Amino acid sequence: MISIRFIASNGTEQTLRATPGQSLMKAAVDANITGIEADCGGTLTCATCHVMIDAPWSDQLPPPSRDETDMLDFAASPVQPNSRLSCQVILRTELDGMVVHLPASQH
Repeated sequence: MISIRFIASNGTEQTLRATPGQSLMKAAVDANITGIEADCGGTLTCATCHVMIDAPWSDQLPPPSRDETDMLDFAASPVQPNSRLSCQVILRTELDGMVVHLPASQH
């Protein structure tokens, strides 16, 4: 199990324990993390699981696919250099302790 800390735009924090191999979005939805809507269920057809991942964890992720970057164009909140769609982030043990910032809105 790995630990992930989510920080909402208002500063509220939530932490979850997740199993490596699942997507960050799935782990967040299963843990009822407020701020991850995941309207498409992880099929890369919306941007309602937009998150910003702190370094050094963001540096450990593979680069986003073109489909992911194209979909981020539809994010409701401004996209940052460390923005990702959480459905495309697969959890690994190396990501233990990851800090994830949630945007003010997914819609």
